[in-house]
Amino acid sequence: MNTIKELTKLSNGKELDIDNPIYLYDEDGNQVYFEDSDGFWWKSEYEDGNPVYYEDSTGYWSRREYKEDREVYREDSTGYWRKREYDEDREVYCENSNGCIKDNRKTVDMTMAEVCKLLGKKVRIIK
Repeated sequence: MNTIKELTKLSNGKELDIDNPIYLYDEDGNQVYFEDSDGFWWKSEYEDGNPVYYEDSTGYWSRREYKEDREVYREDSTGYWRKREYDEDREVYCENSNGCIKDNRKTVDMTMAEVCKLLGKKVRIIK
C-alpha cells in the first residue's frame, strides 16, 4: 500500500507539504488511518463501532468478528486465533491457538428418551 506522502507526490517529483503525523477518521469518529514521517502507517476498518480489521506497514494484520457487540472470533498474521461464546451475562467459553480452553457452559441433564428425541434417532449405549 502506498503512503499518503507517496500518493500526493506531484508528476514533477515535488511533494506537497503535509504535516506529520497524519490522522484520518471515519464519519463515526473512529480513527481509521495513521502515518508518521518515517513512513510507518496503519489502517483500521469498523462495523457498527467495532474494529473488524487492522493492518500496518510491518505486514501485521488482525481480523475480528462480533455477535451482538461481543467479540466471538479473532485471528492475526502471527497465527494466533481466539473464539468465544457468551450467554446473556458473561463469557462461557473461550479457546485459543495456544491451547487454552475455558469452558463454563452449563451442562444439561437428559434422559435417554430426551437424547433420542433431540437426535431424531434411536441411541444405544456402548461400552
